[in-house]
Amino acid sequence: MHGPESTLKRAALAAILIAAALAPAEAQQRYGLGQPLSERELAGWNIDVKPDGSGLPKGRGTAAIGATLFAQQCAACHGARGEGTLANKLAGGAGTLNTPAAQKTIGSYWPYATTLFDYIRRAMPHNAPQSLKPDEVYALTAYILQLNGVVAANTEINQATLPKVEMPNRQGFKPVID
Repeated sequence: MHGPESTLKRAALAAILIAAALAPAEAQQRYGLGQPLSERELAGWNIDVKPDGSGLPKGRGTAAIGATLFAQQCAACHGARGEGTLANKLAGGAGTLNTPAAQKTIGSYWPYATTLFDYIRRAMPHNAPQSLKPDEVYALTAYILQLNGVVAANTEINQATLPKVEMPNRQGFKPVID
């Protein structure tokens, strides 16, 4: 649809989006809702890990340790072997990306192993994000990578070895040019 009616709809939508973006700040000022984060509180969430491994903490883990943790912390949602139940499938899907039945799992789709560490550390387990110690995150990372055939069961994952892990779909992504 073109013309004045379409322009009015776009203008109304823009106004709604602007109001929605400003609402939290205005509500905080007007009604005293929420509070600004302190530098210390903000630092607790500034834990990102880059593809090259910068931001990884000291620690280490193996798939054997990770298997036990996975059974305790992850299997209820992701299945005993990462096959997916309530939550996403984590393992399998190798060779399916160019098929109608593509399975975007960690082993088939993700380009960097460090992203797995970052996600587990930041968001898992779902009911208690950031509750895992670095050694636990390394062990879970090792186990999930092993489930996907990316590393051997006895491989130690740590801040030096994790960035060197070559994910099967690493070349499947194009770099973003700024």
